[in-house]
Amino acid sequence: MTKLTSIIPTGNEQNNIVEAIQSVRFSDEIMVVDSFSTDDTVKLARPLVDTILQREYEHSASQKNWAIPQAKHEWILLLDADERVTSELQKEVISMINSNTEYSGFWIRRENYFMGKKVRFSGWQGDKVIRLFKRDECKYENKHVHAEILSSGKIGILDHKLLHNTFVSKEAYLKKLDRYAQLQAKDYDKRVKYLTSFHTVIKPIIRFLKHYFLQLGILDGYVGFVISSYQAKAVAMRYKYIQEFRKAEKTK
Repeated sequence: MTKLTSIIPTGNEQNNIVEAIQSVRFSDEIMVVDSFSTDDTVKLARPLVDTILQREYEHSASQKNWAIPQAKHEWILLLDADERVTSELQKEVISMINSNTEYSGFWIRRENYFMGKKVRFSGWQGDKVIRLFKRDECKYENKHVHAEILSSGKIGILDHKLLHNTFVSKEAYLKKLDRYAQLQAKDYDKRVKYLTSFHTVIKPIIRFLKHYFLQLGILDGYVGFVISSYQAKAVAMRYKYIQEFRKAEKTK
């Protein structure tokens, strides 16, 4: 039987970590990669996993790329703390890695929940991530936010989905979007030479219209409106942080 390492990156995930670990108990090694949590994440995880590594958080891709080579086994299943592997997905993962597959990794679709409600539209309907992959053939691209796997081989797609119990409140969602906007500003600063009202006003409006109408957020009711509105805020925050970075550079 081909062996599997599951990696779970964490940062103050005491409300999620136990269930996340329990959903990958079929793995041959479970590794938690913690960003020096200040809550009980590590305490709760320690008796349930094989390895706990700790490293100061730079950004998600950096953290994962640091952890991946330290896995004992060739195949890796990477799971965020707010995700859960279903029994059907577990069976498919085990079957796939034992099938002498030609693929180096696999996309896995996600079934998303926000504020306790399943999100069917709002731009999240096509959500998928590469989470099952070979340790020595894959790594994350060097981006501060939304980095995806780069592979030297072919990437397939699995049939069953991850459950993604994303934000339980509007406040938690906005807090993460604000953090992501700060990180994205570092990537976008190199792309945008001049900031105009197109970036700070028009682009946020376009983002709202895209999520709420084109991507059918209106069919998700209030949750769809919140997602669409906060995605627009995220765009505005990104360019606000670019402006702040540039002002700070001028005063040095």
